Amino acid sequence: MTASPQVVRVPRQVPRWRDLAPFLRPRPFHWRAADRRLARCLSVDDLERAARRRVPTAVWDYVDGGSDGEHAMRRNREAFDRVELRPTAFGQVAEPEVRTSILGRPAAAPIVLAPTGYTRLSHHTGERAVAAAAAAAGLPYTLSTYATTSITDVAAAAPQGRNWFQVYLMKDRSVTLDHLAEAASQGYEALMLTIDTTVTGMKRKDKLNGFAIPPQLSLRTFAGMARHPGWVANILTTEPLRFATFPEGSHHGRWGMSNELREQAIRPADIGWLKEHWDGPVVVKGVLSVADAVTCVEAGADALVLSNHGGRQLDRAPVPLELLPAVVDAVGSRTEVFIDSGVRSGGDIAAALGLGARGVMIGRPYLYGLMVGGRQGVDATLRLLVEELRRAMCLLGTPDIAAIGPEHVRLRST
Repeated sequence: MTASPQVVRVPRQVPRWRDLAPFLRPRPFHWRAADRRLARCLSVDDLERAARRRVPTAVWDYVDGGSDGEHAMRRNREAFDRVELRPTAFGQVAEPEVRTSILGRPAAAPIVLAPTGYTRLSHHTGERAVAAAAAAAGLPYTLSTYATTSITDVAAAAPQGRNWFQVYLMKDRSVTLDHLAEAASQGYEALMLTIDTTVTGMKRKDKLNGFAIPPQLSLRTFAGMARHPGWVANILTTEPLRFATFPEGSHHGRWGMSNELREQAIRPADIGWLKEHWDGPVVVKGVLSVADAVTCVEAGADALVLSNHGGRQLDRAPVPLELLPAVVDAVGSRTEVFIDSGVRSGGDIAAALGLGARGVMIGRPYLYGLMVGGRQGVDATLRLLVEELRRAMCLLGTPDIAAIGPEHVRLRST
């Protein structure tokens, strides 16, 4: 016969408070609603879900949507989802160094805040809050030509920041020269020429919501705004929404005039023209082929951004992450190469670095943070991404940014 297993008995005792206390420690209570919202956000995905509840549907669709069938936007994320990070088993480090250099100057992390138009739609503090958060984090911030805060006011909000100015060339070059003069007078560090927006991509959701050219707001749009009275009150009681880098009343600053007035035949010589009129680096954004990357470098570009505009311009455009290794092979020894479009985590940043990028640019992630908590939300977003990158580097076994190489990254076929 098989003996019955013996029952293991453990001595019991009456619980004492000092034994229970470590398990009953309550989480700190946050008095501010924004603090409570942000405390629940442990990833950019969490920020996205929280942000969607903070703004009218029309605003959300403007920020979060892509062009046409949104194929490029989906493919951007699918590429990062295919990333496999490969650790060095015996190289783990406790305190990896995430600092790097960008355009020859120190940066606290390999992150640049991308230009976004109409930022004050996301939160009434807009570009001021984003620039101040970037400055506090030690990261460059890029102000859009179609910003809702002026070049001068952003500089005042982040006087110690690394402020860059994104250029949409105008057919009337005197308008662009005025932008360059104001940016130079306010201490802006670099220009970023965007070359992928000869016309504005079709966002079907914007069209349905009335964010068309010219705007045609529907009852649905007004109803969506009515469900967000705080957002409406903040917009109505602060400075009017407009393209603030243009003089008030200028036809260049009117919504609906951008396609007509913006240069629609950008040439390599325009890079040289900018360098003639700007005493500083010129970054070219919107590069989507090896040939164009080589052309930009030969024309004098100091850095490139591989970008399909976050899937907001040419639908079905190449995916920057997939293009990155070939471009780095072609021009990486001569210039700094960055990517944007789809970056949402520290793991994504590590993948881009491993495939040869100097750094990444982010847009939607910081706008989510802005929607959730204003300046504090942008602070939280940047802190989250840096913490994720640092943790990924710990587990990869890479002591610093330079140590992340192609041996640490593989793009799976499916």
